[in-house]
Amino acid sequence: MASYDYDLFVIGAGSGGVRAARTAAANGARVGVAEDRYLGGTCVNVGCVPKKLYSYAAHFHDAFEDSAGFGWTLPQAPSFDWATLRDNKVAEITRLNGIYGRLLDNAGVTLINGRAKVVDAHSVEIDGERISAEKILVAVGGWPWVPPFEGSELAISSNQVFDLERFPERFLVLGGGYIAVEFASIFNGLGAETHLIYRGDLFLRGFDQEVREFTRDEMAKKGVNLHFEANIERIRQLDSGLEVTLTNGESLEVDAVLAATGRRPHLEGLGLDTLGVALNDDGTLKVNERFETSIPSILAIGDVTGGPELTPVALAEAMHLVAHHFVDHQDGSTPGALDYDDIATAVFCHPNIGTVGLSEEAARERYAAIRVYSADFRPMKHTLSGSDERCLMKLIVDDESDRVVGAHMVGEEAGEIIQGLAIAVRARLTKRDFDATVGIHPTAAEEFVTMRSVTRR
Repeated sequence: MASYDYDLFVIGAGSGGVRAARTAAANGARVGVAEDRYLGGTCVNVGCVPKKLYSYAAHFHDAFEDSAGFGWTLPQAPSFDWATLRDNKVAEITRLNGIYGRLLDNAGVTLINGRAKVVDAHSVEIDGERISAEKILVAVGGWPWVPPFEGSELAISSNQVFDLERFPERFLVLGGGYIAVEFASIFNGLGAETHLIYRGDLFLRGFDQEVREFTRDEMAKKGVNLHFEANIERIRQLDSGLEVTLTNGESLEVDAVLAATGRRPHLEGLGLDTLGVALNDDGTLKVNERFETSIPSILAIGDVTGGPELTPVALAEAMHLVAHHFVDHQDGSTPGALDYDDIATAVFCHPNIGTVGLSEEAARERYAAIRVYSADFRPMKHTLSGSDERCLMKLIVDDESDRVVGAHMVGEEAGEIIQGLAIAVRARLTKRDFDATVGIHPTAAEEFVTMRSVTRR
């Protein structure tokens, strides 16, 4: 048998790479990891974690206003200090970086600081040093992509937006996905005059249409300036800020432009193109259910493979990869393929979106007949706060089996609520099961088990 320096060498110490490294090591594998930027990857450093912290910060704007209806009087008008939020975030991320390092060290994983290049099917090179491995795992995630237009170099990406030197009093977001709507809500909540520019007629393509429309209306009520069917033609630097000219002829002057226009696999310089590793049409790495590329000893998980770009998905893929390659199944069984159906997700715009299963549109395509139950209401909290914010809850039911095939919510803590419903949807529970569940009163969540009247079929 060939002798290698490692049984598994992981390129990328993000969520998926670290989980695969630790779990493989726990199963007796000799594991090395190379990371050239920061431990924890996108999620910990420039993604989920700082985004949620900034979302929390932005929610205080509404909380201060809502408190008056409950008898609170603030001694003075609240003011926001960007530097405090930014620097406290930096301290928390630094703490998490240390935790990731200790997790790898305690698992017996060797961490090497540097950008690894794949030399051949069993070798990588880091700063001129060649390292061999029986299997190589590519888990480098994605990298922000900014479309070409005049002055595009003046735009920032989601990698930079958390650490701006000064708070942008006038903020513009280009894009229509998760990141775009989240940061539009965040900076609006922090007090910036905020614009969102999207080339399509409505953001969050792929989400339930009613959810998209409801979110549009609620974000507009909160003061986000929405510009649909428009794009950026050019950005010019002025003494007073950035002049942004749109394709519809409109011109805006702002302090910062965030290009939230998608992410692409961070494969540049890895050497996979030289080896001829097969790609999907979108430039992601093509893998089978064992997460093997066209070169079987080179594996890949996470955003580089073209699946759902979600941290929990990368973690699940890491666990399945280890089960396939590093767990001794003495009973002769083999792990099945990872099930990507009914993966719950949340969008931390204001108000939040939580969703699991099929949209109404997708359910109509899949099933002969469906029932839709929906409720659009003013939450109890706002009967005293005076806010006109509303909440949307929605269940999609396959008429023949009575199974709930989709659950959607737009409202406060939607992600927390949908996480529980995701278990029910994956367990294939029926509307009868929902109806037989006694609700928790008074909560918004009880609406999911008290909706009895069909909204439409």
